[in-house]
Amino acid sequence: MTTPEEAPSPPPPGRLRALLPDLAPWRTSADFRRLWVAGIVTNFGSFLTFVALPVQMKELTGSAVAVGAIGAAELVPLIVFGLYGGALADALDKRKLILWTEAGQGLLCAGLLVNASLPHPVVWPLYAVAALSAALGAVQRPALDALVPRIVAHEHLPAAAALNSLRWTVGGVAGPAVAGLVVAYAGLGWAYAVDLVTFAISVVLGLGLAASPAAHEAARPSLRSIAEGARYAWSRKELLGTYTIDLAAMFLAFPLAVLPFLADDLDAEWSLGLMYASVPAGALLVSLTSGWTSRIHRHGRMVVLAAACWGLAMVAAGAAHNVWLILVFLTLAGGCDMVSGIFRAAMWNQTIPDELRGRLAGIELLSYSVGPQLGQVRAGTMAAWTTVRTSIWSGGVLCVAAVGALALCLPKLMSYDVRTNEHANRLRESREAAATPG
Repeated sequence: MTTPEEAPSPPPPGRLRALLPDLAPWRTSADFRRLWVAGIVTNFGSFLTFVALPVQMKELTGSAVAVGAIGAAELVPLIVFGLYGGALADALDKRKLILWTEAGQGLLCAGLLVNASLPHPVVWPLYAVAALSAALGAVQRPALDALVPRIVAHEHLPAAAALNSLRWTVGGVAGPAVAGLVVAYAGLGWAYAVDLVTFAISVVLGLGLAASPAAHEAARPSLRSIAEGARYAWSRKELLGTYTIDLAAMFLAFPLAVLPFLADDLDAEWSLGLMYASVPAGALLVSLTSGWTSRIHRHGRMVVLAAACWGLAMVAAGAAHNVWLILVFLTLAGGCDMVSGIFRAAMWNQTIPDELRGRLAGIELLSYSVGPQLGQVRAGTMAAWTTVRTSIWSGGVLCVAAVGALALCLPKLMSYDVRTNEHANRLRESREAAATPG
């Protein structure tokens, strides 16, 4: 009989197994499993409404301006309630906050269903629901992000970030495709009805989550507590780097607004749907092969490298004249964006103290949501001044230049190593101490 010292070491994982997502968070945390399943269900349903709402606005008004105004209706609530939602996530029970906002989203969806069922649907409820839904989403997202470090072991947080990214990308690829079929063949009412059912399922799953009360050191929600979170983010230059890098990449090189015009320029209107699907498809490919991310320790360098590669992919997409090459480059860009997102989330989850996690998650929400909104404006404006292709490739060039400049200005981002970072070590030690009996 062999002793533990004599026992053979386990064989190294095969290449394929090493690429597959690390399922440790799923295996070890029942709450993470519930949260993940609830998220994929409600994410799928939300994409039905995401597609149905602008389609209904177009049918009711026939105005592209009216459709575009939906984004404007969402922007201010997103900014205001993203910051306040972060303060609420630190001060309240995160489980209750998630459940109440999820139920509120379901009620808004029910309102859309009722309006769609009227003989003559009204326009203003569409704007109202868009604004209120953005507000509820902005309140909920920091609580969701702040809950993950509580229910997942510290060493498994990068794997949890990859699995959560997989959840979002599956919805991003499958949701719009199914939504188009439902809206076209079953009608808008069915899209809203299915979304309502998914919210109900998500609430039922959420009821099984353990309570997650505020930390003892948590501040009450106020402008002062929001400012405290902002000061902490400013003091952590490696965190500040993750926010600014993502903002720069999305603002300067986010081309979705001009893709319909690019398809026309290529005389390939049939390719528009494939263009929209290419970015999330690239993200999905990375999520499905994300096992390697758990073995990377210099997360800051990976954020910078991925953002620069996103810009380079956009340069290539704007310069290419073959539609299939463009689709390849857009897919590559989506993969790069997912790599950046996984390592940004790992840095946030492994270094931010629990009592500040909600407020910092509110700032994160702004960094990865406001950038694309403003990027749409930049892409469209530059396309109007120059050409569609120039808008895309020049945005990529500006992105690479901005990312390089930020990397030079933020050396702490480039030197970040989760094994030696003082904040990561402090958080790891505090969690180990909390888990030690006595």
